[in-house]
Amino acid sequence: MAEQLTFDLPMREALGREDFFVSEANAVALAALDDWPNWPQGKMALIGPPGAGKTHLAHVWAAEARARILPAQALTRTDLPTLGPAVGIEDADEIAGQPAAEEALFHLHNLTAAQGGRLLLTAKTPPNRWPLTLPDLASRMQATALARLDPPDDALLTAVLMKLFADRQLAVPPSVLTYVATRIDRSFAAARVAVERIDALALAARRPITRPLAARALDLEAPDTP
Repeated sequence: MAEQLTFDLPMREALGREDFFVSEANAVALAALDDWPNWPQGKMALIGPPGAGKTHLAHVWAAEARARILPAQALTRTDLPTLGPAVGIEDADEIAGQPAAEEALFHLHNLTAAQGGRLLLTAKTPPNRWPLTLPDLASRMQATALARLDPPDDALLTAVLMKLFADRQLAVPPSVLTYVATRIDRSFAAARVAVERIDALALAARRPITRPLAARALDLEAPDTP
């Protein structure tokens, strides 16, 4: 059967629970977010490297908790009391050293606590490593429970590759997914770069995605079989 040709179609990132692939690398974090009604002090920090699935898992949680999600950099432009009792803040570590943004996160923390709400924070590192300049915020962040997303195992990395291709409306044969997964760095960032390069070459060459094409895109020696 002929493999699917690539077309330059709009990319849609799937962020539903049915699109979240569970493995040993993320099962503990998923369980922690599923237990959101029982979070200590009503808050949780979701920690993981770039591209580890923090945004996806945050949206899964938001759908369950009926929460609003916004980037930390938007805090100073947001009317905080309108956000509601359940809020997710993405890339919270990136506002460290920004007095106005730190002050806004401090007030949001207090608002959700006063309402008995829930606050989810995503970041690359735990709060005790954020170089915060507001002492009151630092103390509250350091008292936040942690959920960690570990580096991907083989099953998860392959599933992530499949999802990244699917977001681009591409159905790629399992043999190609396995080939790519075993030849890139074991990180979600590497998977995203690999998919971008393979898709770009397939579009430029107007050819379907095969193992030889993937090898070319990744500057690898082409395999003997397609």
